[in-house]
Amino acid sequence: MSAPMLTLRRCCQRSALLLVARRQWSSSSAAPASLLSRCLLFFAQRYYDVEMVLSWKSKLERDQLRKKNLYYGYTERFYGPDIATAFYILSLRGGFRFVGQTEWFRTNSKGKFNWDFLNHKDTPVEEVDMSNTIINYTGLSNLERQRHLRTLKLQGCPEVDDWFLAGLHRFQDSLEELDISHCPRITAGGLAALRNLRGLKRLNVSSLPRISTPGLVIILLEEMLPQCQITADGYDFESSEERVETGR
Repeated sequence: MSAPMLTLRRCCQRSALLLVARRQWSSSSAAPASLLSRCLLFFAQRYYDVEMVLSWKSKLERDQLRKKNLYYGYTERFYGPDIATAFYILSLRGGFRFVGQTEWFRTNSKGKFNWDFLNHKDTPVEEVDMSNTIINYTGLSNLERQRHLRTLKLQGCPEVDDWFLAGLHRFQDSLEELDISHCPRITAGGLAALRNLRGLKRLNVSSLPRISTPGLVIILLEEMLPQCQITADGYDFESSEERVETGR
């Protein structure tokens, strides 16, 4: 049982008991219970029903996340790895550009896309923009056949974590630009895995909320990737330096 749910249950139960006790000692015990007390009693009695619904909702969301990131083996078998990668990207509402092409394929506001990408069956993908999508570590299997992948944008992806960054080593021979800004699950430990990307030329690590000492992290990245231009906006470097000096 999660801590917020346990707190909610205790709050409802205690409030309901207090209201019932007060009503029993009141001189007007025959008066009908107030709307508030009836609501609290209802939630206290139906707590496990609410918990079951929330648990079911959480499980459904996890299943949907897993299914959307599964390996597109069926598509690859019939259309090849490049089309399978393209279809996966568009299915998650991302965007991409093929090698030698200037046109980007993206979904519209309703999630619809142009099927003309099927005309590029044997053309590898060079640039990918998965910003604000639910791509996760499992979904990387749909990109790993792209040996010409040069740019990967993952800005604001809620499922991109340290394990995901460790899996980027498969693109170490081609990846030149990486944007992982605004990803809430990335820590300093995950950034250390980027040392394998020796060909990286541009890296954006702006506004990563779990980085408590950005100054030290930037120094570490510059030492690991001396040829790389690093962008790190959205940090309070002075406060982080003070925490390091005071040992907090």
